[in-house]
Amino acid sequence: MVMQHTEESKLKTFHSNIISRTLIGLFAGVSLIASSTVYAESAHADIKAGAEDLQKWLLPDTPPVPENNAMTPERIALGKKLFFDPRLSGDGNMSCATCHNPMLGWSDGLPTAKGFKSQVLGRASPTIINTAYNSIQMWDGRKKSLEDQAMGPMEATVEMNMDTKKLFKWLKSNKEYSQLFEQAYPGEEIGASTVARAIATYERTVISNNSAFDKWVKGDASAMTPQQVNGFKLFVGKAKCNNCHMAPNFTDNGFHNLGLASFGDKTPDLGRYMQKPIGLLKGAFKTPTLRDISRTAPYFHDGSAKTLMDVVNHYDQGGVVKTRLSPNMPRKLDLTQQEKEDLVAFMEALTSPFIKVELPELPR
Repeated sequence: MVMQHTEESKLKTFHSNIISRTLIGLFAGVSLIASSTVYAESAHADIKAGAEDLQKWLLPDTPPVPENNAMTPERIALGKKLFFDPRLSGDGNMSCATCHNPMLGWSDGLPTAKGFKSQVLGRASPTIINTAYNSIQMWDGRKKSLEDQAMGPMEATVEMNMDTKKLFKWLKSNKEYSQLFEQAYPGEEIGASTVARAIATYERTVISNNSAFDKWVKGDASAMTPQQVNGFKLFVGKAKCNNCHMAPNFTDNGFHNLGLASFGDKTPDLGRYMQKPIGLLKGAFKTPTLRDISRTAPYFHDGSAKTLMDVVNHYDQGGVVKTRLSPNMPRKLDLTQQEKEDLVAFMEALTSPFIKVELPELPR
């Protein structure tokens, strides 16, 4: 939501105060490191006391979990095997991890995904980082939950193209998988429900909540650099990024037309409009989380932005195609080059330390 005038005034005062403190430190012969510490500590104190309640940016310790799918070690272990098993695809050469690779930010590093027979698809593979906190799934919101979306890629002929009846029959006949399902979901049939719930359970373990920004919010004033702190001030102020990238997961779970060049194509992807035929939703796509954003390039649903600076420049000019822009989309920001660099630096502070993922041993 747009910040109130009083909050903007406080942020402007905060910025002036920090510049003054930094200059005083430099003229007094204080080292660059000390000056940076003063900047970070002052910024942390001023923002916390003034314009932003920092605590709202902290994610809950655990994501929401459906009553019928409590997280257990057995379900996580089963879901992990299913997630990385290419035999869940029609050709036996694609797994969930093909498009959601932990080494590539739990995406695939491609502008848009590749599906069955390597055909190029129309949308980018969204990261699954922190999707556990989302209230709606997929670029166009056609799936309500992680359980609801888990079978989708397998069933889609252009994606994994799996004959699910054949899949369930094979899982039941496989001794190890059969045992794993019984341990995870005792007494339940091996089918769409149990497969989807197991995969969803594993996906709920893919969490980013230990970034430099998180540490800064928790009280470590030195966790972010002065440039990153100023980037946060811009993020919630002049740049209006938090109009859509709201606390705590940097998404509003909403859908917006950002004025991408591809919306001007002869047959543009209409996005959310195909699920809800409301004029404002033509070309609107779900707001992605910005957590671990430095690992998930390229950006936007069409993969048209190669770098974070490309993203910032797009917003700075108010989009390319000006028709049907989201009301949340800034029309023009007039950011300086330094401000753009500060915003990029802040977004880089949203990435948690890399967690090595050991591939599971798959049932034979």
